[in-house]
Amino acid sequence: MQITSRLTNFVLTLTTIVGLYSCGPKAEKSAVTGMTYGDKKLGGFSVAKPKDTKVAPGLVFIQGGTFTMGATEEDVLQEWNNIARRVTVNSFFIDKTEVANVHYREYLYWLEHMFTDTPKYNALLNGARPDTLVWRKSLSYNEPYVEYYFRHPSYNYYPVVGVSWKQAYDFCQWRTDIVNEYELKKLNYIDNKQTSKSMFGQNDNHFVTKSYLMGEYQAKPGTKTKSSSNPLKDENGKPRNPRFEDGVMFADYRLPSEAEWEYAAYGYIVENPQRKPSKNQRGEENIQNKQIYSWKDDGFSSLRNTKPGGYQGAMLANFKRGNGDYMGVAGGLNDNAAITAEVESYMPNGYGLYNMSGNVSEWVADVYRPLTSIEADDFNPLRGNVFKKVDMSGGAGNLRDSLGRIKMVLESDSALKDRRNYQKAYAIDYMDGDSTSQVNYGYGVTTLVSDKSRVVKGGSWNDGPYWLAPGSRRFLEEEQSSSTIGFRCAMTHYGASENLKASTKTGNIFPQRKQRR
Repeated sequence: MQITSRLTNFVLTLTTIVGLYSCGPKAEKSAVTGMTYGDKKLGGFSVAKPKDTKVAPGLVFIQGGTFTMGATEEDVLQEWNNIARRVTVNSFFIDKTEVANVHYREYLYWLEHMFTDTPKYNALLNGARPDTLVWRKSLSYNEPYVEYYFRHPSYNYYPVVGVSWKQAYDFCQWRTDIVNEYELKKLNYIDNKQTSKSMFGQNDNHFVTKSYLMGEYQAKPGTKTKSSSNPLKDENGKPRNPRFEDGVMFADYRLPSEAEWEYAAYGYIVENPQRKPSKNQRGEENIQNKQIYSWKDDGFSSLRNTKPGGYQGAMLANFKRGNGDYMGVAGGLNDNAAITAEVESYMPNGYGLYNMSGNVSEWVADVYRPLTSIEADDFNPLRGNVFKKVDMSGGAGNLRDSLGRIKMVLESDSALKDRRNYQKAYAIDYMDGDSTSQVNYGYGVTTLVSDKSRVVKGGSWNDGPYWLAPGSRRFLEEEQSSSTIGFRCAMTHYGASENLKASTKTGNIFPQRKQRR
């Protein structure tokens, strides 16, 4: 009887185990070939499951949509450089705050410790430091800001200024690499026992996202890379390093386009007042985007808090109220900041973004032209494209430059002659300053507009209310900097435009109907 009972229990247990395996998730098959993905006997082609893009450090998800880009009030300067036009931007991420002094000092710390061959990298290190002399004025006493604004701990979380467009661009590149390296270490794809300090002084032999993905930089593998539990397998079924198509790594940090920045600044979120929104409900497509500044003002074009309560009448932004009035009267300071203020000060907008109006103006990616709003596409508009490809002249294993980055060169126009979508690699002056447009700006003679002029948005502590409107725009050469200009970073959002808690599918999904016979 005992033998029979044990045999019965064994059979039941075995049946249960087989049942568990048979009920497990089935391997996905190709809809075009019928072959199972990831089967090494069938070539090993693997496909990562679609998933929403992870939120990288410091960023806020901005769901895209349509809005009126450009002037929302009278063009008092009569510049005609921000003509209103409806455009659409796709979903993206943007920094919750402006980049602060402490964040930029972290960047300099890494550069100074990574590139230690002083004579060779002097230009790199000196070129990355902000220009603190931007605070100097011939007829005012600002020397304390020259000496202390960037480095004194009292100003840690004040926005970094004195940074050029090029320096902001380089900061975004560094941030991409440092965040991706840290993410791979957390996931054990890169050896997390190898401290960052032990890598100091490696100069060009450090982690760069593109170099890693192209196999030009070999990181010390982590435990997950070698483990059989690693879900990433090569064609032989062996564990491998992540590829971009695996969705493990973050996209590139970058400067936002002017359209993205302006869209994010308004903070438009359409809500259905008749019901509480949920992931299965839709808001009404009512477009009421005629506010002046970057916060909802309940029908008032006001720079003060209009809602009853303890903060009623408080200034909503850091700006210059009038000639000589930077912060109000002692004992009743209006915006409570003589110059800049901490990056999380004042009223956040509908997306939870701080200081999109006031504090400091911000660099965006676009090259400035007064009439770009007329000429640019109405989907993700941008002026500033320069199309490049990897420089393969050195051959595999020699694609990196002296900073460890992949060398890039302009695409050849001769190779583009048969294309329909673009025929020039250098598209900055397309339709506005190129040979076919018959436009000549006469830089330095009749205008300061050039291919190096970059758009500045948002208004600053030293500006009047007009410049705080997100539709207002100015420009400065990309090598120049100012005590009133800072920046924040953005990142592309891949896949569906819905928010992170909703479906990752695009389009409206309807139930399948049976075909009538």
